[in-house]
Amino acid sequence: MYPSELTGVYTIDPAHSRFGFVARHAMVTKVRGSIPVQEATAQLNAGNPAASTVRVVLDATGIQTGNQLRDDHLRTGDFLDATAHPHITFDSTSVKHLDGDSFEVTGDLTIRGTTRRITVPLDYAGTAVDAQGLTRVGFEGSTVINRKDFGINYNAVLETGGVMISDRITLEFDLSAVKTA
Repeated sequence: MYPSELTGVYTIDPAHSRFGFVARHAMVTKVRGSIPVQEATAQLNAGNPAASTVRVVLDATGIQTGNQLRDDHLRTGDFLDATAHPHITFDSTSVKHLDGDSFEVTGDLTIRGTTRRITVPLDYAGTAVDAQGLTRVGFEGSTVINRKDFGINYNAVLETGGVMISDRITLEFDLSAVKTA
């Protein structure tokens, strides 16, 4: 059983949450970025964690890495094809409370119109009432996907060997959600 205070309907607060990614670049450094939340809700059930659900819709057109040229390239058909596929979605198929503050959320991740099942380990960071009297919960976690599983195949071979962009992409989640019911 997980903490009963988690039971309820929540909306992710985009101003205090981050849906990020990390990719190895030129085999020697990492590029970090984020994708803005368009919609994100969770219905959590402490009495029956399997009845909990999570839905997230991200705005692929708003991807940000801190470099405009790279961001523009990431929006093209070489990567996210954001004109044809403006949203990245995640719909849970199961939520499991492992123990203590540890959870696993499994679901369908859709990028570029391709859907794959992934599991995201999340740690519950706590519950607090903010200055406006709203109940907030926090979760954080990460998982690794292979970008080629989603049809993101663009790459370049480096003169020194290796490739410009790693196939493995780490997805990072720092979430603050506000209880709405």
